[in-house]
Amino acid sequence: MTTPPVTRSVPATVARTWLLVSAASPGALDESAHSEADQIVLDIEDAVDPTGKPAARSAVARRLEHHRAWVRINDRTTTFWSDDIDQLRDLPGLAGVILAKTEAPEQITETYDRLGARTPVLALVESALGIEEAPRIARARGAFRLAFGSGDYRRDTGTAATDLALAYPRSRLVTASRIGNLPGPIDGPTVDDDPAVLHEKSRLAVSLGLTGKLCLPHNRLGIVNDAFSPTPDETARAREFLADFDARGRVIRDGSDPPRLGHARRIARLADAFGIET
Repeated sequence: MTTPPVTRSVPATVARTWLLVSAASPGALDESAHSEADQIVLDIEDAVDPTGKPAARSAVARRLEHHRAWVRINDRTTTFWSDDIDQLRDLPGLAGVILAKTEAPEQITETYDRLGARTPVLALVESALGIEEAPRIARARGAFRLAFGSGDYRRDTGTAATDLALAYPRSRLVTASRIGNLPGPIDGPTVDDDPAVLHEKSRLAVSLGLTGKLCLPHNRLGIVNDAFSPTPDETARAREFLADFDARGRVIRDGSDPPRLGHARRIARLADAFGIET
């Protein structure tokens, strides 16, 4: 008897874990349906050798006839981009696309328009130019969220894989997302699967304002989900503050109330989305 796929209900606007699955691996595609990820991303870009892209693209198309997922497509400057769009457009299970190596707002809008102006486009920013253009990318028509391609960014810039070295591009994406009125950005993957390291890196991303993480198949997704979620105590305090605010007739007492109110409402919304109980 086949185990039914996991039913995912966390909206992509607040999704914490984005699991990258190579479209060249049929076994990985099957396993992904039962993962703890909030969103599944079928990868036909870096995870697939150029010679294997047509077969991987066809595998994804077949998959999306019966399953729902995002797809990481090749960047706009490649010869693969147009074929990706043509094969994915109008597939019933296409939740959205992640556009690799985004460096200009026009790349987002052209992708969005070619997909029929109804499919979300998540911009994967992976270079120095992309980071500097991030505010314009975030305001592009069709932009849904920003994500950090940390590995390619380090290759492009020669930056070390340290928290200090990567603080600027992460913060830049957080600021750009706010400028573009987008949900918080998604951090790059953590290669190390040590639970303590994975939790530490995830909490660091949260402290900088990122709200999700690209994940690799070996990552322990539950650790990442927990790190990007409000704790039960945080949720309880937020709901108590909101209940007190309602009980006093929603009267602002002093200048500290508006930011506390905004924070409490955000925590409560996330707790509802993630099913966190107090």
